Amino acid sequence: MSATPSQRPGRITIARHGQPDANRETRLDWRGYEDWWDNIYQPASLAAGQSAPDGLKAAADDAHIVYASTLTRAIETAQAAAPGRELDIDPLFIEAELPPPAMPGRYMAKTWGVFARCSWWFGFARGRESRPEAEARAAMAAARLVEAAQDGHVLLCAHGWFNRMMRPHIRSAGWHCVRDGGDSYWSYRQYEYRAR
Repeated sequence: MSATPSQRPGRITIARHGQPDANRETRLDWRGYEDWWDNIYQPASLAAGQSAPDGLKAAADDAHIVYASTLTRAIETAQAAAPGRELDIDPLFIEAELPPPAMPGRYMAKTWGVFARCSWWFGFARGRESRPEAEARAAMAAARLVEAAQDGHVLLCAHGWFNRMMRPHIRSAGWHCVRDGGDSYWSYRQYEYRAR
């Protein structure tokens, strides 16, 4: 892709959702964690009393399109950042799966999340979306954002790990991170295209 100054693509802003209303310190065995992931965390709304940071609201104001995954926490984050705006809600942007390894013991849900992500990274998927499948989806998601940015600024409200998986694809397309807000709730990164 090449762009003259007059054709320069818009900025891409990728945000992590706000804090979900799900207790990550509850203690569970691996089966309990799997149930917690499917039936508590994944459908959770945002916890009460949160608001989008001003910088994220400004990015939404500038965006010609605001994307969100189909999960409630992402949709509510986008609604908080861009109140009243029509959202483009797409399952392409949902979080990568976290199937827990079948190991003994009771641990906090957040600890199971670490175990699950590590084992998933090394190939354990137990019938759910695998790492290679998620990587292919991340490439498609990044391409969607890059294409949309040809018409102006873009905002995506999605998920910590999947956002991370999109980064190398965005960088390889010639985009550079100009604001790195980290990976906490409500954090966001912004990318701008720089012709090679």
